[in-house]
Amino acid sequence: MEQYTLKDIETLTGIRSDTIRMWELRYGITTPNRTSTNRRWYTGDDLRKFINISILNRSGLKISDIAGMTPEELAEKTAAVASIGKNTVIKSDLLVIAMTLLDEAAVNEILLRSVISKGFEKTFSSLVFPFMRKVGILWHTGFLSIGAEHFISNIFRRKLISAFDNLSPLVTEKSKRIIMFLPENEYHELGLLYYAFIARSMGHVVLYLGQATPTNAVIEVAEKWNPEIIITGALSGLSVKDADEFILNLRRSFSGKKLLFAGSLADIAEKKKIHGFFPCRTENDLKTLII
Repeated sequence: MEQYTLKDIETLTGIRSDTIRMWELRYGITTPNRTSTNRRWYTGDDLRKFINISILNRSGLKISDIAGMTPEELAEKTAAVASIGKNTVIKSDLLVIAMTLLDEAAVNEILLRSVISKGFEKTFSSLVFPFMRKVGILWHTGFLSIGAEHFISNIFRRKLISAFDNLSPLVTEKSKRIIMFLPENEYHELGLLYYAFIARSMGHVVLYLGQATPTNAVIEVAEKWNPEIIITGALSGLSVKDADEFILNLRRSFSGKKLLFAGSLADIAEKKKIHGFFPCRTENDLKTLII
């Protein structure tokens, strides 16, 4: 069973702990469970209720009015606010609810509404990636299970792959040939998939090698395909044991090519100051560097 502390609820909803206590005392918002040492704990239903309350409260409704709503009214009102709102914080809160319920239909609905109002690229840059950074923090601190994180990240992954596959780049004389790959032991590919989507949408030809690709395999492919740009990266320093050696090996192997380094490798590449090697931290960096 899902079980959250008062601090967890504060972190996940943005409602201060003392405010939650006051609302419980004054309005009977929830009746928390108690441990043997009298510490509050909450269920998954409690968490989702607090998220709905947070959404409505931020949208201008008074807590005294929210407190009088039945669970059905609360859910209905939240859905109505979310359907017309463009606030990414609200959409992020709704993604937390959908993730904890393992509700794929709800995740798809939230993404669809965002794409309609903002477009695909903005949905990922302003909603999905900030949300995934939050999920990463929550997972590392024990708030969320690895199963929930995999559930939602794989939905995002499928969306990116589908969007990438549906693009038909107009290849011109200005188009670049770009290889993208992740080093061995690196499996977090959402960022690289997003970069692949952007590059192809700009009319470049992308050869996507994906997760955990041995450097020797990249060298072999590059010899046959002759790319102008190579892009790689790592979410953290954990997957690349010797980042310095990894980067220097690429220098020896791809002399004369432009190499872009994302994630934890960006800072290392910047410090090396190697000609033709560039840190790539944002989509704007990418767009500038591959023109």
